[in-house]
Amino acid sequence: MKSFNYIIQSSEGIHARPATLIVNASKEFSSQISITNKDKTVDGKRMIAVMSLNAKKGDEVIVNINGEDEEKAFEKILNLFKENI
Repeated sequence: MKSFNYIIQSSEGIHARPATLIVNASKEFSSQISITNKDKTVDGKRMIAVMSLNAKKGDEVIVNINGEDEEKAFEKILNLFKENI
């Protein structure tokens, strides 16, 4: 399993556009991808679930990736967060 913590930089947090980016990128991989904000963990491949995290600027989220292609998924998802969120 691979994981990373990330502090949300975007002033708007994880709203529809970044949630779409996360979900679309996550669906490219067979690995399970989960995102945790505070006490809530959701499936990174489900749009409504990702938006329901209600992650705001300054919140620290934890992304866990587990599966056959976790290395590639880790690189892509981490870069996506750094560049867009």
